[in-house]
Amino acid sequence: MLSAEEYRAARKRAKEYLDRACIAITPEEEANIEVADFGLGDLEHTGLELVVYVNTDRVCAKELVLFPRQTCPEHRHPPVDGDPGKEETFRCRWGKVFLYVPGEPTPNPQARPPKEREHTYTVWHEIVLNPGDQYTLQPNTLHWFQAGDEGAVVSEFSTHSRDETDIFTDPDIQRFTVVK
Repeated sequence: MLSAEEYRAARKRAKEYLDRACIAITPEEEANIEVADFGLGDLEHTGLELVVYVNTDRVCAKELVLFPRQTCPEHRHPPVDGDPGKEETFRCRWGKVFLYVPGEPTPNPQARPPKEREHTYTVWHEIVLNPGDQYTLQPNTLHWFQAGDEGAVVSEFSTHSRDETDIFTDPDIQRFTVVK
């Protein structure tokens, strides 16, 4: 749960990161920046901020903003009603992102899960995304990611997004933020 002031501050900060990345958004998009703390109340370590440009029955486009070392927790996009699940491509626009997927575990990963939540991170094959780098995830693939020391801005291009159906490894995760 976030206070209204924490929510406002995170949105303002996210807009500053988008400006650093030279990504222009409309006033309406700025007013609709979403802040996701995943119900853990530890936004600096677990969470992200996002702008949704479009989410139709076929496609979705978003900007994801991560503050320094902020982590989007491990999850997957499962099949829903005959649809195979969301396929998504991440393209780093600014900063650095450490993306983790199934595969041979990286011996010395550069990211560290948030304290006391380490047990909920199970995939450790590291993909480093610098500006201009991108990676495509197939539907239903476990993944998580963390920004580097400066934070990051990532463009996400995907099939239809159903955030409410995402399955998180951490049973304490709540996808939608509550503002008090």
